[in-house]
Amino acid sequence: MSYPAALDFLYGLQQHGVKLGLAPIQALLARLGAPQHRYRTLHIGGTNGKGSTAAMTASILQAAGYRVGLYTSPHLVDFRERIRVNGGAIPEEAVANLTERLQRAMEGVCLPTFFEFTTAMALQYFADCAVEAAVIEVGLGGRFDATNVVMPLASAITNVALDHQAYLGDTLRAIAWEKAGIMKPQVPVVAGRLCPEAEAVLARVASEQEAPVYRLGRDFTVRGEPLTGFRYEGLRMTYQDLSCSLAGAHQLENAACALALLESASDRGLRVAETAIRAGLRATMWEGRLEVVERHPVLVLDGAHNPAAATVVAAYLADYRRHHPGSRIILVVGMMRDKDCAGFSRVVLPLADELVLTQVQVPRAASVQELAASLEERAQAAHVAVLPADALAQARRLASSEDLICVTGSLMLVGEAKALLRGCGLSPIRG
Repeated sequence: MSYPAALDFLYGLQQHGVKLGLAPIQALLARLGAPQHRYRTLHIGGTNGKGSTAAMTASILQAAGYRVGLYTSPHLVDFRERIRVNGGAIPEEAVANLTERLQRAMEGVCLPTFFEFTTAMALQYFADCAVEAAVIEVGLGGRFDATNVVMPLASAITNVALDHQAYLGDTLRAIAWEKAGIMKPQVPVVAGRLCPEAEAVLARVASEQEAPVYRLGRDFTVRGEPLTGFRYEGLRMTYQDLSCSLAGAHQLENAACALALLESASDRGLRVAETAIRAGLRATMWEGRLEVVERHPVLVLDGAHNPAAATVVAAYLADYRRHHPGSRIILVVGMMRDKDCAGFSRVVLPLADELVLTQVQVPRAASVQELAASLEERAQAAHVAVLPADALAQARRLASSEDLICVTGSLMLVGEAKALLRGCGLSPIRG
């Protein structure tokens, strides 16, 4: 099988949509000999920040000398971004070979979804590569997410906010219940900043599972600024003058969760020295999250797609304006139809001098007309460009060399922007 043929098959699986449940992937992995049990794992869930936390954790483990697998979703440009070993994306040949191998294994098994098949591919690839540890990011929710087949050394739930309500419930309590489903008996759990409703749910589930919970602000703390220096006071360890390559004050909390997660895992044999912590944080790469890709004007890409994530973007833009009072901010926004477009816009639009609405080129995307309707009177001053390429060109025409352009609202929009900047095509599967 060729790599394009493998992608065609994977793309075809998207017609099965999202099916919450573990039976199909459990059956598929059993046919493969349970590869997920051949190495140690760390499992990371949450509404926002789980990808950044996973990237930091994997980078630190790699700096400590471990052979590390990292599984995240979605990808931005290339499908292979989802599955990495020591920072390197899975080769095209491995995708093709594993697709054939998994196709044979799934004969007689309930046909898996795209995400189930991809998760099985990642878990098998990590076994084939003899990784010593794998960092696994939850895809959707937790309890019935395909990644919940792992038995981790420790887990993390970065936060709980409203998102994916059609699948997880329309209250914070319901969403917290789904995310708490990654807790395992007596496996330690690190929890980031939580609202009281979510904290109560996680505490109850942890008690039922007899799982120790370590909470940000109670059991570990962080203070400072990620790029210029911060202090972490942890479960046992304290580190000063740490720095991280990822911008945004919110990355402090993600870094704290990563460090607390690694402290929890150290009791189970996954030990990391302070030198690796410092080197790994500095070396962390995570695209599409307050990522500055150009200067003069500054071009920032961020995949925020719910109101909670929008507050992070708004804080970044407000800070930029404080330090550059003469600069203007131009927002390029495109979102999925199932997101809270109005809630997202209420948070970020007050920071914008100009707004360009666009439409991601996937069926789930909100049209520019739908986006405009969610903005009400603010839509009257908005520029409209259906194609992201035209939207980016429009933003550049509006901006001077001292201004800032921020592309946000969807990781899929960020992926299209990155593909445009690289002058390459998109891998078709980005869900």
